[in-house]
Amino acid sequence: MNIIVLQHPSEVKQTKGSVALLKHSLSNCTVFVGEDFTGHQQLQTLIKLYADDLALLYPSEDAEELTGSNYVLGRSNKPLSTLIVLDGTWKKAYKLFQLNPFLHQLTHVKLANNVESLYAVRKTNKVGGLSTLEACCHALACLEGDDNKYQKLLKNFVEFNEMQLAFR
Repeated sequence: MNIIVLQHPSEVKQTKGSVALLKHSLSNCTVFVGEDFTGHQQLQTLIKLYADDLALLYPSEDAEELTGSNYVLGRSNKPLSTLIVLDGTWKKAYKLFQLNPFLHQLTHVKLANNVESLYAVRKTNKVGGLSTLEACCHALACLEGDDNKYQKLLKNFVEFNEMQLAFR
């Protein structure tokens, strides 16, 4: 499974950001930094390459809930191979979504609302609000049908949070 992270520039140097840990933990994770990706050639090439089996992990009104390893894209009847994830605060993720109309044309998928965040360093009032790392781990576990596969990464994430909190 490929993960493509579109990271808001203000998140790059965040010491409490989860994308650096995610990128170093997954072999197929690509991170692009910016706000407007409409002219980003490498991203647009990847979107064309994976067009039939790519989705945006984003809880839009049209998002389909991920239902497990048997999840297939409606239009192509293919299993997902690539997830695009937006990285930033909810406000910044929404801005990324609005600035990039091509994202609106993709299939949108979301996690169930009962997934609880382990992210102790940052808090959100948004139901189902997860860090980028958590959202990816839960989506991948669901799509790959293996709830245990990403538990070590989530455990490392908890330790990362504890370390950050120790400096406060």
